[in-house]
Amino acid sequence: MTPGKPNSDMSERQAHAEATYKRLFGPRDSSAPDNDPELMEILRRFIFGDVFDTGVLDDQTRELITVTVLACLQALPQLKSHTAAALHVGVQPIQIREAVYQLAPFVGFPRTLNAVATINEVFRDQGIERPLPAQGTVSDADRYSKGLAEQAPLYGNEIKDNLADLPEPFNEALPRFLTEFCFGDFYTRGGLSLAERELLVLCALATIGDTSAQLGPHGRACLQVGNSTTAVVAALVHCFPYIGFPRAVAAVRAVKNL
Repeated sequence: MTPGKPNSDMSERQAHAEATYKRLFGPRDSSAPDNDPELMEILRRFIFGDVFDTGVLDDQTRELITVTVLACLQALPQLKSHTAAALHVGVQPIQIREAVYQLAPFVGFPRTLNAVATINEVFRDQGIERPLPAQGTVSDADRYSKGLAEQAPLYGNEIKDNLADLPEPFNEALPRFLTEFCFGDFYTRGGLSLAERELLVLCALATIGDTSAQLGPHGRACLQVGNSTTAVVAALVHCFPYIGFPRAVAAVRAVKNL
């Protein structure tokens, strides 16, 4: 094989997969020991040859989605690799951090902290100064009002009404926690646009298997804040290799008629 030229025995699909892999991670060391070469070849050809070539998403959006999904799954070795890939294709450290931070209301703090520690390892290895610039915009005095300003146009009183029949004080506390914590503490932060936040949250919900209560409303919100139907479906299809066919298709079905 001549250096810089594709192997004549390489299929077009394989060549495309190798080119995409190189664009994300840099040159692949094909001489490195591999105990499962057949599985890894299937993986590379499907993810980088097929999925990355389907839909309207750019590499930066795809890698932010991948970081989100891997953080939800606690696939920390892969999260480390894809954090480096995200930086390699031009995603800003702040965007990566915000994508992980906003998972706290959906997967809890322990998983979020594990993911934060992992992306910080990559930032450290690449000489990125930490802590990154602060992005918070609320105080204890206004986190409810600012959170409600983000929540209400997209979701109205749906959650509050749904929880109204809980015994006191939970009928008031749970909706307030959602407004203050999810929307006040996170949706008001800088670093990501509202359209980006909604798209990544939708992928997080697909990953954790929420196919009923949340996917429909968040799918509608994705469209309301400016994402196209094509982009929403492409984002969920991009999740397929990481979360499996059943959850990905269930998520697509939940949003396809919005």
